[in-house]
Amino acid sequence: MKQLLILSGKGGTGKTTIASAFIKLADAKAYADCDVDAPNLHLIAGWDAEPERTDYYGLSKAEIHPELCTQCGQCQQNCRFDAISIDENYKVDPFSCEGCGVCEYVCPVNAITLIPSVDGELTLYSDSGRVFSTAQLKMGSGNSGLLVTEVKKRMKSAAVNAELAIIDGSPGIGCPIIASLSGVDMVLIVAEPSISGISDMERIIKTATNFRIKTAVCVNKFDTNIEITEKIESFCNQQGLEFMGRIPFDSKAVKAVNNGQTIADIDCTSGTAVKEVYHNTMKLLLKKVGA
Repeated sequence: MKQLLILSGKGGTGKTTIASAFIKLADAKAYADCDVDAPNLHLIAGWDAEPERTDYYGLSKAEIHPELCTQCGQCQQNCRFDAISIDENYKVDPFSCEGCGVCEYVCPVNAITLIPSVDGELTLYSDSGRVFSTAQLKMGSGNSGLLVTEVKKRMKSAAVNAELAIIDGSPGIGCPIIASLSGVDMVLIVAEPSISGISDMERIIKTATNFRIKTAVCVNKFDTNIEITEKIESFCNQQGLEFMGRIPFDSKAVKAVNNGQTIADIDCTSGTAVKEVYHNTMKLLLKKVGA
């Protein structure tokens, strides 16, 4: 299975819009939304079948049993995250607790246990040979990188015969990105022609190339700033990165997304441009080393 990961250095570049168009154009049998903090690919994925939903257990959280607690204060004194407070009884703030287990270790009367915490929900759509894996991280929970790994694992397990998987990553360069990059064959970076856009693009390119993964770039809404678009193309040429093409700003794209469609579903300038970017990307993805 070839895996194409679509990333952006910042939010709002149109990464998911392009990812959904690629899924449509490829008639992809396997795809995933690894933006577990704010997933939205499902809004335009066109699924009618009821998905399989599974609780995701991340870090365990400490729980103090008041009937056993002698209120010696050892747990509070040794908690480096200030997650333990006292009112009438000692209690743990689950949003501050990191599940390190120090409080459980120092408690002299075994009044503290670590309880598995539901930190999110995994969702798997499967129908007629197609698989779509996604997840939603619970508000205030961490471990988004671990959840991303689980999303990809479930997609691969459910779509063993798929030749291509398209993965919509999350913006930025944090833990979810590192987890998304693992095991993919190519990264397409969607850049935005703005000062912050070019800076964030350079950061995500550096992150991807550190993994020695084939990396390419396209520019979305290129005509909002031609000068910076040309700077992005020049940067790619200097760095030896493949440039896949330009996609114009298109008001019809907004209407398509609001109607639950991809830009490849309608006759519009952005849809025409994304088809060229898609064909260039597939050609590079399937190109053999040294060819």
